[in-house]
Amino acid sequence: MGPHAVRAPAVAGFFYPDDPALLRAVVEDFLIEAAPPPLPGRPKALIAPHAGYIHSGPVAARAYRALADTAPDVRRVVLVGPAHFVAFHGIAVPRVAAMASPLGEIAIDQAGLAAIRDLPQVVESDGPHLEEHALEVHLPFLQTVLERFTVVPLLVGEARPAAVAEVLGRLWNGPRTLIVVSSDLSHYHPYDEARHRDRRTAAAIEAFADEAIGPEDACGCVAIAGLLIEARARGLHIVRLDLRTSGDTSGERHRVVGYGAWALCERPDAPSGRR
Repeated sequence: MGPHAVRAPAVAGFFYPDDPALLRAVVEDFLIEAAPPPLPGRPKALIAPHAGYIHSGPVAARAYRALADTAPDVRRVVLVGPAHFVAFHGIAVPRVAAMASPLGEIAIDQAGLAAIRDLPQVVESDGPHLEEHALEVHLPFLQTVLERFTVVPLLVGEARPAAVAEVLGRLWNGPRTLIVVSSDLSHYHPYDEARHRDRRTAAAIEAFADEAIGPEDACGCVAIAGLLIEARARGLHIVRLDLRTSGDTSGERHRVVGYGAWALCERPDAPSGRR
């Protein structure tokens, strides 16, 4: 792919419907069922899951419902998640001009890429993005909730949380930028064990204890930890929106995957910038 190419959907028809009308209806139904939560301030960042919609869609919707009052202000989304299929060092950005879902194309924010291109942990590579679902499954939610926006897609490979935090710091950029970290929680444990593990992970996230979250706790642990480092430095407040498993959303409880949703909010009276 090149600078004029579009990254095509890889999991449409598998993780979510590939028919645009059906997809929009499914997402809208999830959002209607997710009551907007009370928040202490404007949500600057979200943590939300990335599985097939039948499993994680209701939980992701709880995160996106938190944007009910602020969605018109968002013009750029920094979308960060783990690379599941391609091993590499650093944080990969694609060379494409846009990303597509069945609901249409979203332009890549070229100014955002330019702002981080000089960082040594940032690598330009289309390969990790081609078949990856971790970012893609968020696009239909974003396209349904937001009015118009560009995206900075970041896939995290072998990297340290501080490297992710540095990139996020470069892209933080005031109220028109929303950060979305994509991650599921525990994988393939019996229901009760998964619930126990995920409650422990949730407590670590809510305590901004980035060092306590590992790959057995969340596939996007590095992205989550990087967000927590930067959010803690900026004085954000975190609110749990949902914590469930695939056993709650789709029934099977023998081997489940955990899902959580959080909003990280800027307090109305907080000064801007890092503390």
